Amino acid sequence: MKNEPAGIKPESWLVSAGRAPEPGAPLNVPLVPASNFILGSKRAYSRDDGTPTWEALEEVVGGLEGGKALAFASGMAAIAAVFDQLAAGTVVALPDDCYQGVAGLAAAGAEKGRWSVQRVAVDDTEGWIRACGVADLIWLESPSNPLLTVADLEAICAAPRKPGAILAVDNTFATPLNQQPLQFGATVSLQSATKFIGGHSDLLAGVATTKDEALWQALKKSRELTGATPGTLEAFLAVRGARTLAIRLERAQSTALKLAERLEKHQLVTCVRYPGLTSHPTHETAKRVLKGFGAIISFDLKGGAESADRACRNLKLIRHATSLGAVESTIERRAAIPGQGHLPPSLLRMSVGIEDADDLWNDLNAAINSAE
Repeated sequence: MKNEPAGIKPESWLVSAGRAPEPGAPLNVPLVPASNFILGSKRAYSRDDGTPTWEALEEVVGGLEGGKALAFASGMAAIAAVFDQLAAGTVVALPDDCYQGVAGLAAAGAEKGRWSVQRVAVDDTEGWIRACGVADLIWLESPSNPLLTVADLEAICAAPRKPGAILAVDNTFATPLNQQPLQFGATVSLQSATKFIGGHSDLLAGVATTKDEALWQALKKSRELTGATPGTLEAFLAVRGARTLAIRLERAQSTALKLAERLEKHQLVTCVRYPGLTSHPTHETAKRVLKGFGAIISFDLKGGAESADRACRNLKLIRHATSLGAVESTIERRAAIPGQGHLPPSLLRMSVGIEDADDLWNDLNAAINSAE
């Protein structure tokens, strides 16, 4: 699985990578449901040595991110492996707006005295540059979840860091097609493959990618010791889903911009957040660091939480469900989730799928109007 032609574009890599090159091999790397292997080769036990199915996923994502990848059981498993690298008494710099799972993990470690946590606004570039000089783990999420603030990764990754510090970027919302944090100088890039990589709401998986061989080995050891290995079926499905990432993302983010522009004009919508809008506070940064604006929109409704909940219940085509990045459009009121108290009560986060743009708008518009 290493004979890919040099210089191909990411769209071609997604389709061609992670396949066996030898004549007579299956075109698609098959599911290898093995816990152990006949001794005498590099493989003995899958938890330690991996499987061809996991490695196909790692090759696909690693090539996109520009580093060496490791597959995990979930996005949170990959994230926890990075946090596992911290020694006692260290400092974590965390965005003021980030995935509640990460915020919860950081808070739990702080409560046990493993580290202290500093919160920095996603768009406070100077604050992040200062944090790079004192923090042992600089954790960035851009665009952020769910306020969709874009960090200036170019400037932050170029800043001097405390010796041995890890600068990690959760790249799930952008995907490796819109942003490659390692190219800016990040230490490690994280993907929840549950989302856009898999793209079909049918698996849990995570991927961590780095150019640092010592960190890669340390993350692999963490995966072994904690048993945070991906399932065989999940890895197979993630590879299959990744094959269509380019066309899914192109369609979804084109539709997302159309919907965001229409939502901005809606009399019952008080705020729309989408990096592709010129009104977005970090639009100029997004134009510089992102290759595309993504497929996630968040917006607030008049009438508060009650109106937002009614709108979700009244949808017909868009699914009222959590998670994101799949072929179907989903929506949820994020403040209803524990740990999201910093969010406006009526904020709705919508993951735009590949349905017809007008059909999505008609459904969304009718639900918003009926919720007044």
